[in-house]
Amino acid sequence: MASKRSLAAKLGVVTGFENPQAALEQYPTPPELAAHVVHLADLHGDVDGRTVLDLGTGTGMLALAAALRGPARVFGVELDRAALATATQNERRVAASAPIHWVQADATRLPLSVPDPVTVVMNPPFGAQDGNRNADRGFLSTAGRVADVSYSLHNAGSQEFVDAFVSDEGGEVTHAFAADFAIDAQFDHHTEASRDIDAEVYRIEWT
Repeated sequence: MASKRSLAAKLGVVTGFENPQAALEQYPTPPELAAHVVHLADLHGDVDGRTVLDLGTGTGMLALAAALRGPARVFGVELDRAALATATQNERRVAASAPIHWVQADATRLPLSVPDPVTVVMNPPFGAQDGNRNADRGFLSTAGRVADVSYSLHNAGSQEFVDAFVSDEGGEVTHAFAADFAIDAQFDHHTEASRDIDAEVYRIEWT
């Protein structure tokens, strides 16, 4: 297994959104954080030979990270057509050997069935924008329907919500850890060139 550092280096060529939409909370996942999440999933046997599904893939960072770790196949689901076009370009830059299928769709209303066993990796909207509160709930619900296990990024302070939601759906949070999420200025309301926000990563087993 390649190191987490080498995985992050390979993901350094992945480009972000050309015209990010604030309403969709389109913040690219930093390569170091994507590498950390997928490396953890790989250590738990949740990538190799499995179907990996990236819900709200954006420009493909998590999907491409997983594709570099020997899955049977990867699906990246994204509502924004322009972001998927960039994801396709990023696929060529990364040159992963695993088959990747890019699907334009609402990740909370998944229009396809995927072969078992399934691991979901995702960086859903945090629900930080007005009118977008609890946006990550629909993504977790989809993961609970289709996956055996999922890895997801959430805003700091989400543990009570995630624990309660997963318990109600019959799942179990097996691991939770804090993470720094670096965000570069890309919207008018950003006043700093770059800043780190506190995030949390959850590994969830679904029944």
